[in-house]
Amino acid sequence: MAQVHGGTLAARQLERCGIDTLFGVVAGPMIELFSGGQSEGLQVVGCRHELNGCFMASAWGWQKQRPGIFVAGSGPAVTNCVTPLYVATESAMPLVVLGGSAFSSTTGHGGFQELDQISATKSVCKWTGRVDSTERIPEWIHLAVGKALEGRPGGVYLDFPGDLVGATVEEDEVAFRTAPEISSPHPDPDAVLRVADLLSSAERPLILVGKGAAWSNAGPAIQKLVDLGIPYVCAPMARGTLPDDHPNFANAARSQALSGADVIVMFGGRFNWIFGMGRRFAPDAAIVQIDVEPEELSSGAHVSLGIVADARATAEALSAALSPSSLSSSSAGWLKSLQEKAERNEEGLRSAEVDDSQPINPYRAVAEVKGVLPRDAIVTAEGETTMGICRAMLPSFVNRSRFNAGTTGSMGIGVPYTVGASLACPDRLSIGVLGDYAFGSAAMAVETAARVGAKPVLVVLNNEGIAGHMLQDHMLPADSPMIASLLPARYEKMAEMVDGHAEYVEAPGDIRPALDRALASGKLAVVHVRVDPKASRVGGSNYLQ
Repeated sequence: MAQVHGGTLAARQLERCGIDTLFGVVAGPMIELFSGGQSEGLQVVGCRHELNGCFMASAWGWQKQRPGIFVAGSGPAVTNCVTPLYVATESAMPLVVLGGSAFSSTTGHGGFQELDQISATKSVCKWTGRVDSTERIPEWIHLAVGKALEGRPGGVYLDFPGDLVGATVEEDEVAFRTAPEISSPHPDPDAVLRVADLLSSAERPLILVGKGAAWSNAGPAIQKLVDLGIPYVCAPMARGTLPDDHPNFANAARSQALSGADVIVMFGGRFNWIFGMGRRFAPDAAIVQIDVEPEELSSGAHVSLGIVADARATAEALSAALSPSSLSSSSAGWLKSLQEKAERNEEGLRSAEVDDSQPINPYRAVAEVKGVLPRDAIVTAEGETTMGICRAMLPSFVNRSRFNAGTTGSMGIGVPYTVGASLACPDRLSIGVLGDYAFGSAAMAVETAARVGAKPVLVVLNNEGIAGHMLQDHMLPADSPMIASLLPARYEKMAEMVDGHAEYVEAPGDIRPALDRALASGKLAVVHVRVDPKASRVGGSNYLQ
């Protein structure tokens, strides 16, 4: 019989959970987990900071439909994970942080980096736990992975007292766990018939698509409903659940759709601030919400019927209950009105998209990005001005192919999400379109990406500040130093630093050739585009409106 340490046990259990990649910042008392992961054949991604590493793991997990796994040292290393755990839980992305903690023999006496890390993480997690013996490490990891993944995904913290990580046990005395097969919760058939009746009599039906629908792969089933003539609106990170070029896609007429619908069916989304807490709907609208979490059915929205079920299973059942002739003939005029409104809104951006002026109009820059995107591109957008413009202009066609600041509106996600998605899907383009503040908040993650062989393309729209110069010029005293504005730094040099591909663009006609060269380089690339710091968003290009 052989002796194995806790890190090897952890790696073997992670493999049994279908996880082949481990993120982390190397630190005691968790070094054995990195050693175990490497020796057991996992890809081990050594990051430079816990914040960025956790976001990479979250994006990897969202793509793989597995929890991203991040290994952190003790004390400050774990507190650095609190923000990503909060973002993961609120944005329903599976993330498991395995955090080291003070040795049991020193607790209560001021041990090195001693902290009640369960209390520090509990308020931002779905679940927290603490390993109580080396032998039970596989069981605890099995629990943590299941808690992060099932129901609504989210953040989980598992605490490892330092003395248990490096301890060894007899290999044959350890029990490993396999993941159970878990069926999706199906809807009440009577409730499905009630929703079918509502849609059949509706004059202005609307489907809302949330991240839960993306997670359950509900797109094809929802599209059968949409193809009956029902318009739909996607939450920001649910874009691509159905392809954005479907004629019934109504995000470009979002405000009119939300305020005008008389029957609204929400698949896998929450009536939080992203949907105006449900207060933007018509007072007499009938609202149906489908969610796997029963507590979501009590919210600011006046939900008429709540169905606790999987989004895909419910969409399939509802599609079977409706026929092509089921919908009211008057609803065709509603769809046409939204299509016409969307066309007018999109037409309002045309002049900005082809603007040849210098400094570069940011809409022109994003239009050039749009022109190079393959259909299966994974797009991450971050930044105050940049994210709003990307929301209006960049399409998504493939499920779970869109990242942004999410439910929490967290900054600092852009670079690590782009890197994490690139590691999860190396055969697809992972592109981040980021403001200069957004890029700078996590810029050193380019070294991590280059070191582990990731090849994201990072497009930096440099408007020299947070919202360009708008905040600096209009909301601070006239004689203020640079507070909201930033230096016109040469961000492409970050790619040169790691032997990546670098481009610097000041003229609009040079954007497309620079992007083409970056995509053809086969390397991590940073394309730095100087855009007008005085430019603002065209009406309707706000993040949510």
